[in-house]
Amino acid sequence: MANLPPLAAIRVFESAARLENFTAAGQELGMTQAAVSYQIKSLEDRLGVSLFQRVGRRIVLTEKGRMLAPFLTRAFNEMRSGFAALAGEDSSVLTISTTDSFATLWLAPRLGAFQMQHPDLAVRLHTSDKWVDFARDGIDLAIRGGQEGQWPGLDSRKLISIRVAPLCSPTFLAERGPFTHPQDLHDLPRMTPDDIWWHYWFKEMGAPLPGEGTRGGIQLDSQIMESRVALAGQGIAILSSFLWKAELDAGLLVEAFPSDAIYPMSYWTVHPSHNRNVPKVKAFRDWISAEFVAHAA
Repeated sequence: MANLPPLAAIRVFESAARLENFTAAGQELGMTQAAVSYQIKSLEDRLGVSLFQRVGRRIVLTEKGRMLAPFLTRAFNEMRSGFAALAGEDSSVLTISTTDSFATLWLAPRLGAFQMQHPDLAVRLHTSDKWVDFARDGIDLAIRGGQEGQWPGLDSRKLISIRVAPLCSPTFLAERGPFTHPQDLHDLPRMTPDDIWWHYWFKEMGAPLPGEGTRGGIQLDSQIMESRVALAGQGIAILSSFLWKAELDAGLLVEAFPSDAIYPMSYWTVHPSHNRNVPKVKAFRDWISAEFVAHAA
């Protein structure tokens, strides 16, 4: 790289050599004819050879110019092809990041419907419970939980408020219930009993928080694992009820105690502000928003 002339001059020479016209090269590059002439002269001075010569009113390549031009034209064609391929892939592939629970329970079963509406668009699903770096990780749009939906440099759109509920199997409820008061759940096997959702639910229900002497529970790090224990009749899990609508509708899970506790957090679509009008991002954002409108209805 140290032996290369300035790339600006190389770019001008490649265009002028291909078009054999300084004026046309200037129009292609958005430069004046004088600026093209200056860049060519600076390149010739650096190389110590003449690259163009005037024949009548035309400019033509010299022997040295004809020797150099094909190398540069091939190099620039390769670069053009590379950027074209990148742009084509970028416009036809949508990369979405969300939590494992949301991806497994809600998004993945519905992605086929989105793909049928947009058959030319490939979808990549990235699952992580951690925040992502959109640029570093190549993420177009994320679905995340948050309170206000305000993140610097990012646009967000609310999808749904999170309603939390203690869920268990019908068998567990039949054997251990029914429960008269929310605090009846204190001494039952609760999944991840120190989860903030449990504390929030008891407070919303006007019940005292579990004390130090209450029964312990299994510590798990995802709603999916907690639900599996609840489905097996081994205890109660505090879950986001809309993610388990199918299990609730099928009677595989039931609410251990009726409630309507809306946790002060919602699911949002999130993406960099400069992506707001990118067609693939807009298409998915509009589709998922419509899905949640239909869900609410």
